[in-house]
Amino acid sequence: MSAAQTTPTACLALADGTIFYGQGFGATGQTTAELCFNTAMTGYQEIMTDPSYAGQIVTFTFPHIGNTGVTPEDDETQDPVAAGMVVKWMPTQSSNWRAAQELGDWLKARGRIAIGGVDTRRLTRAIRQQGAPHVALAHDPEGKFDLEALVAAARGFSGLTGLDLAKDVTCAQSYRWDEMRWAWPDGYQRQTDAKHKVVAVDYGAKRNILRCLASAGCDVTVLPASASYDEVMAHAPDGVFLSNGPGDPAATGAYAVPMIRDLLDKTQLPVFGICLGHQMLALALGAKTIKMNHGHHGANHPVKEVETGKVEITSMNHGFAVDSQTLPSGVLETHVSLFDGSNCGIRMADRPVFSVQHHPEASPGPQDSFYLFERFAASMAAA
Repeated sequence: MSAAQTTPTACLALADGTIFYGQGFGATGQTTAELCFNTAMTGYQEIMTDPSYAGQIVTFTFPHIGNTGVTPEDDETQDPVAAGMVVKWMPTQSSNWRAAQELGDWLKARGRIAIGGVDTRRLTRAIRQQGAPHVALAHDPEGKFDLEALVAAARGFSGLTGLDLAKDVTCAQSYRWDEMRWAWPDGYQRQTDAKHKVVAVDYGAKRNILRCLASAGCDVTVLPASASYDEVMAHAPDGVFLSNGPGDPAATGAYAVPMIRDLLDKTQLPVFGICLGHQMLALALGAKTIKMNHGHHGANHPVKEVETGKVEITSMNHGFAVDSQTLPSGVLETHVSLFDGSNCGIRMADRPVFSVQHHPEASPGPQDSFYLFERFAASMAAA
């Protein structure tokens, strides 16, 4: 191997001064973010385009990342939202009949930096033990790095606590959605016989959540995160959906919680929330949220439904959690993580208002959690 091939072309600097060298791919330049790890073996494109990863660089614990290429069909939003990518092995040439582009080319065209050749096991252990660190990631084909400046940049990152990122990833204006889930052999089909009018509040909504709503018989109108109670009710919805999203729920709640409280106080509408939407609902009901040590990010998280004892294999992506000790009277804990006992779902005891922390649209299990969309549809039919 030549010297040119062994010269590091990318560098990951942690705020504690630890440096990881590797080979860069994707875009060149530098970015700062919080570092998390994801344990999923598939779905790297969906992860990188999930708006919930705004402000984060993702370390993939599975080594074969990029080997199936990318396809526009798998984007959860138009462009990657995660700030960068860290992998064990450099992506090989893609080998999949659906591949339309190589991962490195896709990242480069969209301005996202990636680093390969990193000891991701060591990095993951550090994240688990010390919490999600602030980092700076740089890619320079000539391998020239100012290490002191990179560490300083990592230390200067403000972190996600107190940060409202939903405003950065929400839609600019309202729109309709009727595309349903992918199905063999016809791919994505349109919903032409919707039974329920749903307003989906977009805190960073994934496309597949909207597809699942459409597949459950919903006529979906998507509104920006800042939508007011009057703007929601102007669409005369049968139910309201609160989407996933990034950042500190308490910060987003400054404008989102008053709208949700109005919904709860002035209507009897069914309400369903996922991820950040779950946290927004909990805050509106009077609970509190907390920052987790390193969060939950993966496609293999066991969650127990408290009332039935059923265990679901779920997909998760969150760095904050609802503090179940702060749930008020009349609000029940419905799901808990079997990894650490943290809250994964709530519902009002006397109304069709419920939410979950995990992602039922992400095909975990692969169908373990889709019943939640059907439950939402059934609650609207009953109402």
